[in-house]
Amino acid sequence: MKTDHPSVQFVTISADEAGQRIDNFLHTRLKGVPKSLIYRILRKGEVRINKKRVKPEYKLLDGDEIRIPPVRQAERDEAPVSASLGKVAALAECILYEDDYLLVLNKPSGTAVHGGSGLSFGVIEGLRALRPQARFLELVHRLDRDTSGVLLVAKKRSALRSLHEQLRLKGMQKDYLALVRGQWQSHCKVIQAPLLKNTLQSGERVVRVDSEGKPSETRFKVEERFEHATLVRASPVTGRTHQIRVHTLHAGHPIAFDDRYGDREFDRQLANTGLKRLFLHAQALRFEHPHSGETLRIEAPLDNALRQCLQTLRKTKS
Repeated sequence: MKTDHPSVQFVTISADEAGQRIDNFLHTRLKGVPKSLIYRILRKGEVRINKKRVKPEYKLLDGDEIRIPPVRQAERDEAPVSASLGKVAALAECILYEDDYLLVLNKPSGTAVHGGSGLSFGVIEGLRALRPQARFLELVHRLDRDTSGVLLVAKKRSALRSLHEQLRLKGMQKDYLALVRGQWQSHCKVIQAPLLKNTLQSGERVVRVDSEGKPSETRFKVEERFEHATLVRASPVTGRTHQIRVHTLHAGHPIAFDDRYGDREFDRQLANTGLKRLFLHAQALRFEHPHSGETLRIEAPLDNALRQCLQTLRKTKS
């Protein structure tokens, strides 16, 4: 909401909020306030922690008392959310699992995980609109805008830390389904190819296999074969940008309807299936629950467009 007469705020940090940087805390708390203004009030010493000035990289401790100066906030997500009420309502139908610590949903293709880069609406903004009482909602990982499937959101900072640690230690297993060009060779079970990310002047990110890139590994398994395509299960061991899309291209089997790394002729061969979106779907995620320690495996069903595509391909195969 727009604040006409902002006043000084005093906030005491809880154990769940501890461990994060003060600049990140302020960015989350002061919705609609530009980052440049947040850094300015920190630099000028208008933000005080336990009555002392701090630098942006200061990490909050349990019990810290923060003085936040009066800051005029922009319309707090009201314009994008009101303009996207249908999308917000649709997100409620996408929730696969929820408890006090985390929320898992089946992200639709075409919806970004967060707003920005010209997009006013993303999954995280939509979830915050759905759960206005939630004090904390943060993405654990990301999915490309056109990729559908399992997306994990933490509802407590302690849960976020635990899940990020599982990602760091490669204790979280992600399984994707991808429809790729041609006949995937059964012996190609692992691709280890370093990936280098470039950002173009337009802001578009393009990734390529390059010896100067970061080590990257994806495991593959053939799920189903068709006349001109193969449905593969891809399980990334590392988590690089566009990793599966570039690794399948590197193997000579680009993914259907990939507007960045794909093959237009292959896409035309699939015209009779009605497919118009990237065929990459985060089908399952296995991880340890951050509170109970129980092993969870959450699966996301394919959307109608992907199911229809496969059903059409199966008819032509038989």
